[in-house]
Amino acid sequence: MLKLKMGRIKGEVMKARHGLGAVICVLALMGGAEAQTRGTIRIVGSSTVFPFTTAAAENFGAITEFPTPVVEATGTGGGMNLFCAGVGVEHPDMTAASRRMKSSEFNLCQTRGVSQITEVLIGYDGIVIGNSLEAAALDISKHDIFLALADRIPQPVNDDGEAIVDGEGRFISGYAFSDVADYSCAAFVKNPFQRWSDISADLPTSRIEVYGPPPTSGTRDAFVELGLQQGARGFACMDQLYTQDRARFEEIASRIREDRAWIDAGENDNTVVQTLINSPSAFGVFGYSYLEQNADRIHGGHVDGVEPTYDAIAGGDYPISRSLYLYVKNQHVGIVPGIQEYIEHFTSEDAWGPFGYLAERGLIALTDEERFEASEVARALAPMAHAPEE
Repeated sequence: MLKLKMGRIKGEVMKARHGLGAVICVLALMGGAEAQTRGTIRIVGSSTVFPFTTAAAENFGAITEFPTPVVEATGTGGGMNLFCAGVGVEHPDMTAASRRMKSSEFNLCQTRGVSQITEVLIGYDGIVIGNSLEAAALDISKHDIFLALADRIPQPVNDDGEAIVDGEGRFISGYAFSDVADYSCAAFVKNPFQRWSDISADLPTSRIEVYGPPPTSGTRDAFVELGLQQGARGFACMDQLYTQDRARFEEIASRIREDRAWIDAGENDNTVVQTLINSPSAFGVFGYSYLEQNADRIHGGHVDGVEPTYDAIAGGDYPISRSLYLYVKNQHVGIVPGIQEYIEHFTSEDAWGPFGYLAERGLIALTDEERFEASEVARALAPMAHAPEE
């Protein structure tokens, strides 16, 4: 289930309210003249969260006296690098993320002087494997997602447990895909599967061709963790490897193949959608909001028998679901005008509630309790006390 452990809130909220004023005063004295060079909020980060931060920015600019914030889709990883680069008006004020901040990113922020960061859980999202309405939707298991897209897979074996594929992914003479009876972790081989039907007769006969986000994307990180890694654990020997040698497991289960079965399509999910419309045999990996916005042109595949719908994602039933975040640089509050007010606007029921305008854009709302707790943290700008657990 999609739940956030938020038992730390009460004390942090009170400390944040007392400490924030001191931070603002010091920064105002140190950087007051420089602060005049930028009067507009700058937000970077996830392309998945981009439609939500943009919509909130436009509404915020329309109904308040503050300028409309500038929002850039840089990808989650790229946004973290920009956000953590330092304090000062040349650096962004917030970054959006389609996964939680990594401990390495938190530590990078600290070393660059970005020491006061508020983490805001803003909602949920599902990662869709979609394609054109001109072709049948995919119906696939996480197990088969791993077999389709992993760079290396456990050695395919026959009924007698004998290897039937060499290390370079070529079938040994006399064997074919139909002879695959099981998989052995005694060795790992280059992925031999070229067509979906090579994996299972229930899958399409078309060539495996999936357009998805690049390594800097939080969507890709989440897809690897929730799709490939969870799919890999569907193999008994890989699940055993997960327990016995986590580093080796992640090395095998996290690497996406590079032989054009997966094609990096950039950070803009709209580019992926357009590619699918022009290539009916191809599939794409993107956030649910893009499916919601393009339902007249594409549809989402079932994963482990579950269709990617609002209710299935909100209820935690859709297997490839993740949390979305907004990170605030508290040291810019009071220096760049409107940051506190933007956060209050974003966390209002009119915006992020189940019937708010962000839900219309595809944001899966938090539960009532989660929204209350998250808004308490956000509006108090309660700083993260330590690096996120991974």
